[in-house]
Amino acid sequence: MSVHKVVIIGSGPAGYTAGIYTARANLEPVLVASSVDPGGELTKTTDVENFPGFPKGIMGPDLMEEMREQAEKFGTRVVYDDVTALDLDGDVKTVTLGDGTVLEANAVIFATGSAYRKLGLPGEDKLSGHGVSWCATCDGFFFREQVIAVVGGGDSAMEEATFLTKFADKVYLIHRSDRFRASKVMLERARRDPKIEFVTNAEVVEINGEGAVESLTLRDTVTGELSQLPVTGLFIAIGADPRTHLVHGKLELTPAGTIAVEGRSSRTSLPGVFAAGDVVDPTYRQAVTAAASGTVAAIDVEHYLAALEPAR
Repeated sequence: MSVHKVVIIGSGPAGYTAGIYTARANLEPVLVASSVDPGGELTKTTDVENFPGFPKGIMGPDLMEEMREQAEKFGTRVVYDDVTALDLDGDVKTVTLGDGTVLEANAVIFATGSAYRKLGLPGEDKLSGHGVSWCATCDGFFFREQVIAVVGGGDSAMEEATFLTKFADKVYLIHRSDRFRASKVMLERARRDPKIEFVTNAEVVEINGEGAVESLTLRDTVTGELSQLPVTGLFIAIGADPRTHLVHGKLELTPAGTIAVEGRSSRTSLPGVFAAGDVVDPTYRQAVTAAASGTVAAIDVEHYLAALEPAR
């Protein structure tokens, strides 16, 4: 079995960008994309208007397809399977796939991204990209002069609601309690905004609409009473979870649950293991920052492998 120079786990903007850079450095990368969900979260979005180089916008799935094609053009080998096990100790790392294939590599880039937490409602996936969103920065522009809602009670919900007032005529902020996890500063800023109306002790139990969001069914968490709230958009801001289950107990994690890296580098707690994208970023979580992070990881890997050369 030959040992690969680098194996990249993950096929979002970070993974594909790392593939482009490592391939152009003649590192012959193998990129393991999901067998079910290659391309990551961007494949679930519609128009992407804030990725540089696309002034007319581009569909999320199309952007990921362009990235994949570019990575393959330079020699990245994309494998559509899922990683089931990792051994990251020692000079040679092993990556086991669902079909039983074992890949050996001198370096591994972990770029598995994060997953937005969902409400778990039937209409949530059906209306994703058609009024349901998890990213105000990505999609807020499409809700100009509309009445929309944000669900959540932390800083991210306050930030999303405040940001959305730049576009929407009215923003309802829905929370299941009358107590908030958000910091006092963020909460007060949202309360002072005349476009934001707080709907407390309420939970969304149904997202209504056929081709697009038309209203929400709310349940009063105190009385159980149901009510209808007419809106054309719902932003879900109840957090996101970095996909780190494969490295629990193997790599050092931050208090936020992301993989810990050294400063602005992609170097993790184990030599030869690098991480990039949303899996290291609890704050920005944008396609462009993930892509930039993939670049950092690729360059770090190139330097790491170059330093090993004299020993071989």
